[in-house]
Amino acid sequence: MFAKVFRIGLISVAAAALVGALVLVVAVVRGGATSATPEAGTVPSWAGGPAGPADGTPGAGSATATAPHPTGPATPSTAPTRTSSPSANERPGATRPGTRPPVVGHGPRSGNLVALTFDADMTDSMLANLRNGRVRSYANLRIIELLERERIPATFFLTGKWVERYPDLTRRLAGNSRFELANHTYGHLAFTPNCYGLPRVPSSRMTEDVARTFRLIEPYGGRQTRYFRFPGLCHDGASLSALAPLGVTVVDGDVVSGDPFATAWRPIVNAVLSKVKPGSVVVLHVTEANAAMTDEALPHILRGLRERGLSPAPLSEVLSGAR
Repeated sequence: MFAKVFRIGLISVAAAALVGALVLVVAVVRGGATSATPEAGTVPSWAGGPAGPADGTPGAGSATATAPHPTGPATPSTAPTRTSSPSANERPGATRPGTRPPVVGHGPRSGNLVALTFDADMTDSMLANLRNGRVRSYANLRIIELLERERIPATFFLTGKWVERYPDLTRRLAGNSRFELANHTYGHLAFTPNCYGLPRVPSSRMTEDVARTFRLIEPYGGRQTRYFRFPGLCHDGASLSALAPLGVTVVDGDVVSGDPFATAWRPIVNAVLSKVKPGSVVVLHVTEANAAMTDEALPHILRGLRERGLSPAPLSEVLSGAR
């Protein structure tokens, strides 16, 4: 009798185990990958940061996402989707499309912030100089290395042709959380007559010229803005109206360094330090060959700012009076 009961018990246990196993298999099949094990290729939040791709590519919420190496002008159909960057109307400098953009020269005079802005010009004649070897580079790496080494915030106004010529360097700028990216037209053409001898962009192409440059910069991610600077700071009512559909803020600057084609660094330093004050927007250039003294002037400018109790900050913070 005891043996019979024992056998019945064993059979019941085995049956229960079998039923449990079947239930587990059905749950897995129905639910897919529902276990606590992280999905392949992701880093769980408990590993020291927000969940995201394990290969180091910034995920949602990252302000410094980098982009694949663009081979030409990016268009909405080919540009990578950027879930980590704010939409255009949420970025610093965004204004309501359809209205003439505001023009700003500086931020609030309270506080101690100043903006160091660097124009990255590129024209057809500059590209020709590079092709025929007359010029080695229009990208001053010494400036960028100094800013990186000293952890100095800066804002770069990029022309589309400069981005196309230096995609790796553009990616490097976008990957630095202290750098902001802004728009300086596609090919550095003038938007008004008599603008320092620059060729003019036709009125019918002004809007698209600027829109194209935003599309080119877009895939690189990083701290993108809706700030725009006219070549030569030359603008009039017609050129401002042409930008109305784009929802931008035009940024001139109240401290013009005069660094293009300078032959010595001291005049650049004097031009900046004699005029700079809280809220200033300093206009400099990162185009090595036609602004060859800027990298020599920059350490002296930074020292002079410190002596005056002024601190470089991203353009968006200077204009908003943040910190």
